[in-house]
Amino acid sequence: MPALPSCLLEPLWDQFAALLPAREEFAADHPLGCHRRRIPDRTVFEHIVLALVHGSGYERIATPGCSDRTIRRRVKEWAGQGIAEQVHALTLEAYDRMIGLGLGEISVDGCITKAPSGGEKAGRSPVDRGKQGLKRSVASDACGVPLGIVSDGANRHDSPLLGPTLEAAKEQVGALPETVNVNLDRGYDSLKSRELIAELGFTAEIARKGVPAPIQAGKRWVVERTHSWMNAYGKLRRCTERSGSVVDFYLYLAAALVTLRMLIRRATSRYRWDGRPTTRRLK
Repeated sequence: MPALPSCLLEPLWDQFAALLPAREEFAADHPLGCHRRRIPDRTVFEHIVLALVHGSGYERIATPGCSDRTIRRRVKEWAGQGIAEQVHALTLEAYDRMIGLGLGEISVDGCITKAPSGGEKAGRSPVDRGKQGLKRSVASDACGVPLGIVSDGANRHDSPLLGPTLEAAKEQVGALPETVNVNLDRGYDSLKSRELIAELGFTAEIARKGVPAPIQAGKRWVVERTHSWMNAYGKLRRCTERSGSVVDFYLYLAAALVTLRMLIRRATSRYRWDGRPTTRRLK
């Protein structure tokens, strides 16, 4: 059984493959003039999707046609090229063209997950007895489409990550509209956050400390739903990657899948095309 339905996997691979550099089937600089064939990028990509969805180690998903070392090398190479970030930007562009991004209302929130292997983006988790954890800060539009992602250690507070997260959203979607309202929870209720929002020329709706959460839920619930969608991917729930660039690679690859899933679901009621999915369950 495939890790993802073809209506998600095939469009993602088409854009992913278009960004990959051309490589020879055999290494031209081999000292003996011969070498084993290079494993096709599509084969490695399918193994990477398996690792993302199930969160399994590379040794467990390796096959006779694709070893765990090949997966590690290719992930490191593609992460250094920023392929996942570019694919995510392309999915955002397609969503904006077909559905339209709601950039007038942006919600930002952080989420702490496990990082048992430590690494560049890990820190002591305040909610897991000081074990190594990863924090991701996500900015979403009015419907929960992930716009920008910043990763750091679990011991980092949400407030200092607000600026980098909004900057990451700008890099992915381009210029933001002049009137933007930023929805935040009470973790951002500080003078520093308000000064940053004012400096950017935005307005903010920030929950107040000491007031029960259900009373001031506001419009930020969409980013919490986005976090739950991203936590459906095992590699994000329990990240064993030590390289910061590889961590971001998987985060943006998952964000591209979330965006593509939302695009297909919302386009189903607006457009008709051959091969349109007939089930409402797209994971």
